[in-house]
Amino acid sequence: MRLIKKILGKILYGIAKVLGIIIDSLIQLIENMVLFVGSFFKGCLALVSMGGCLVFLLFANLGLRILMNPVGLSTILFLLTFLMVGGKFVYYLKYLKYITTEFLFNTANYLMDGTNYQYKAFNEYKAAYKKAEEEKLREQQRRYYEQQRKWEERFKQQWYQQNHQSSQGTYGGYGHGFVNPNIEFKNKYERSCDVIGVAYDADKSQIKSAYRKKAKEYHPDLSKAPNATEIFQGITAAYEFLNDDNIQRYKNI
Repeated sequence: MRLIKKILGKILYGIAKVLGIIIDSLIQLIENMVLFVGSFFKGCLALVSMGGCLVFLLFANLGLRILMNPVGLSTILFLLTFLMVGGKFVYYLKYLKYITTEFLFNTANYLMDGTNYQYKAFNEYKAAYKKAEEEKLREQQRRYYEQQRKWEERFKQQWYQQNHQSSQGTYGGYGHGFVNPNIEFKNKYERSCDVIGVAYDADKSQIKSAYRKKAKEYHPDLSKAPNATEIFQGITAAYEFLNDDNIQRYKNI
């Protein structure tokens, strides 16, 4: 009986691993498709806005032909619907992966080592996932506001230093030991771009796409690199730094 349980446990463990890989691949595919469709529509709008009336008329004419065609109209509606619901579907897949694979892993470990392993009911993983997501969101918000607060203080310090030196008749340089936060910010921003693997003028969608590829490559559960955890943490920190506010701030420097 004990041997049968161990065999069943190993089978369930293998099923959980395969299921996790399949769902991860599906998530990656949908995320890439959402980014592609979003970039396509943004590109069309940018082309129209830069091309003026001529391009607008050409697009209007082409657009009417597409809309008058049942296949073209169905394709456009499908792409717009996919763009709107794709993100929600990805979230649901992540939720489904977590509660399903964790339950299977737990059951497998319980069967293989029942005397030393605590079995958990399926509903417990639903609550655990929601709690983990809420805590993750709160932590991300805390780090974001703390990071922005520190940079705001540094820029205020720069402003004070410049005005103080100007009033003293010594404008043109910084005080002893003072580091220009613009230079410090610029260096950190560009280092973060190097970590993610994007150009310094990359937009948010390019940064997000590159981050997902890097994160998947060095995720501790997927990568065999000995320092995968450290690299993954560095990638995550770099991505958090490359937020919308800092992207705009870098452009204004």
